[in-house]
Amino acid sequence: MELWVIATIAAAAVQTIRFMLQKRLKGLGLSTGGATFSRFLFAVPLACAGVAVLMATRGYALPPLGPVFWGFAAAGGVAQIIATFCTVALFSERSFAVGIAFTKTETVQVALFSAVFLAEAVSGMGIVAILIGLAGVLLLSRPPEGWVAGKIFNRATVLGLMAGALFGASAIGYRGATLEVANADPLFRALLTLACVTAFQTFVMVLWLRWREAGELTRVLAAWRAVLPVGVTGVLGSLGWFTAFALQNAAYVRSVGQVELIFSILVSMLVFGEKPKPREVVGMGLLALSIILIVALA
Repeated sequence: MELWVIATIAAAAVQTIRFMLQKRLKGLGLSTGGATFSRFLFAVPLACAGVAVLMATRGYALPPLGPVFWGFAAAGGVAQIIATFCTVALFSERSFAVGIAFTKTETVQVALFSAVFLAEAVSGMGIVAILIGLAGVLLLSRPPEGWVAGKIFNRATVLGLMAGALFGASAIGYRGATLEVANADPLFRALLTLACVTAFQTFVMVLWLRWREAGELTRVLAAWRAVLPVGVTGVLGSLGWFTAFALQNAAYVRSVGQVELIFSILVSMLVFGEKPKPREVVGMGLLALSIILIVALA
């Protein structure tokens, strides 16, 4: 199995854990901004430590990082912050499942963004595989009451579509940034990009919280025991995504990353003893087929 596939699957697994932890932070009284900021707080020193270790053990020099790198990194970082805001805000919505389903339109949007901004077009069969996966995702994300028109077009839908588009934009930004690092080692390119992006995101979030949410920084720091696992899982998940982006077209990476939904269903079955519904079995089958096709094509 190729390294980018392993990195993507690992990132999806860790991301599942991170979202569970982040939802718990909302329950501890942190705002959406505070829960979002927790995602980046401890990521910076961990990512920087990883860069330092690689430089020391492999003899790498710090490469020059030009304006194109910073443009991609900043665009990806801002897009991810806003997308995370949208996703965390979805936790408070009664139509959470509908919103999350719409975030998964990200894969189609990433394919479009890859072609426009990175000139990395997805093949015809690749598009078919992505659409098969999208169909599977929609089946898995179908809310209990079904796709009722009056409940689809609501605030959760808007948040979900925005999150999907912005997560897609962040994937393109990160893919573009890793390609601008002058080093052949994909792990080093991923870690260096991750360190720069998370440092930028932390700076932006500190300014935002001081301006808009007085006292929230203090509340986040006071909850450091709960925040630390979010930061650790956040940086590990991001390292997986960034490594995959350094090696492969972002559209393929994000499509394979939808294996996260299969993980969630399996956990509910194996840990909580919940029997899958027929549509969930079909959805997992379609998603698995999509992932197999993408890995074979890439």
